[in-house]
Amino acid sequence: MVDFSTLLDLGYLISATLFIFGIKKLSSPKTAPQGNLYGALGMLVAVLVTVFKMQLSDQGIEGWMWIVIGLGIGAVIGYWMATTVEMTGMPELVALFNGFGGAASALVALSEAIKVYTADDYAIAEPIFQVYHLIPILAIGASALVGWMTLTGSLVAMFKLKGGFYLPLSKKDEKGRRKWVNFPTWGPSWLNYVKSLLFILGIIMIILSLNNPGNVGLIIGIVLLSCVLGILFVLPIGGADMPVVVSLLNSLSGIAAAFTGFVVGNTVLIIAGSMVGAAGLILTFIMCKAMNRELFDVLFKAFGGSEKQSLTRTKVGSDPEEVAMVLDGISKCIIVPGYGMAVSQSQHLVKEFADILEENDVDVSYAIHPVAGRMPGHMNVLLAEANVPYEKLIEMDEINSEFSECDVALVIGANDTVNPAARSGEGPLGGMPIIDADKAGVVVIIKRSLSVGYAGVDNDLFYEDKTMMLFGDGKKMMAELNSALKEL
Repeated sequence: MVDFSTLLDLGYLISATLFIFGIKKLSSPKTAPQGNLYGALGMLVAVLVTVFKMQLSDQGIEGWMWIVIGLGIGAVIGYWMATTVEMTGMPELVALFNGFGGAASALVALSEAIKVYTADDYAIAEPIFQVYHLIPILAIGASALVGWMTLTGSLVAMFKLKGGFYLPLSKKDEKGRRKWVNFPTWGPSWLNYVKSLLFILGIIMIILSLNNPGNVGLIIGIVLLSCVLGILFVLPIGGADMPVVVSLLNSLSGIAAAFTGFVVGNTVLIIAGSMVGAAGLILTFIMCKAMNRELFDVLFKAFGGSEKQSLTRTKVGSDPEEVAMVLDGISKCIIVPGYGMAVSQSQHLVKEFADILEENDVDVSYAIHPVAGRMPGHMNVLLAEANVPYEKLIEMDEINSEFSECDVALVIGANDTVNPAARSGEGPLGGMPIIDADKAGVVVIIKRSLSVGYAGVDNDLFYEDKTMMLFGDGKKMMAELNSALKEL
């Protein structure tokens, strides 16, 4: 007869399978919603199986009420945050959730550490420590180091993306919002040595905990050190490097979960954490490749030059009516969205623009740069919200060959990702893969001004004869352009 505990172990297998299929389906925008559902179901199965296994143990579960209350509150908060967040706020939400994942793992490890380290007889505190005590102790320290670093680093990333704290009693900024403190991109060169020393010190403290199992101060020291380390790692990072950092923090939250799985002896937590960690690292390196950057440079070197180039050239702007006349009678248009589209929240007007052209038998597609936003897939999320068909969202490597046959390229809110200076191999942008918008017959750029991008490099594309600049807010310019097209 099959033992009930064995059946519960099959539940872990089902959970792990759902995680694997979920991650696989996240590779495509079209199947991503289904992938999210698989992942959520996998986590639900894992939680239920774990609770039942705990209940079947010798001690059972005390305080069922607190488990139910915790699950209920967490579900309500998660649902509220996910359904009320604006699409432009998705990067902040993802960063926050990464931090919560790291904190959850670190808290479980901390709880286990306190239970073990304060036991009267360390040798009998947990049976596993009698023979394999080194693995759990190392896992506790590693989970604390990675988990708390992920939490504080993610919080700094969230507030950097959001623009800082806002409190009722603080002074108002230029937009009329009350700003208390901002998280600028700050980091002198000597800060890199401090970060390296703190990380090495954390490893040393973990090793020391092996020979001092009763020293709770070591664990507390690791917690405090890792919190400071997380802040210092993310504080100097900004601009185009933020998608890489968000992806890396996601990976760290998974690694922290895997370490915690070793602490509590939970197989599915080890599997799920390892998969999230591996997937996050793969995505991180993809983001680095898209920027021609090494991960070491992202963490220790600022993106762009030490000084931004001064603008010495001018460009006469066009008006929407002129652009509409150019668009009349074309056969192919490629839209290149950038972060400016997200800021102006003009994705719905961009979709309306595409619909107007398609009614006139114009072939319209979208060129998506991997780092065209503040998190991986940011442009895909925004355009999907506006009901842009998934098959029209084409990655940079696949669509670049089409620009030579394109009549008009509409660039909205992008700068560094379409800057031809990257092809020179020199300067801050040297070697970075870009979208070949400059190879289109006519280039229309919607941008507030001629100001440089994050890399601090002036964009020669702005000044070419075939480039038409629409200066102004993205949403306002798109609305006027659509109106002009309708009047033709």
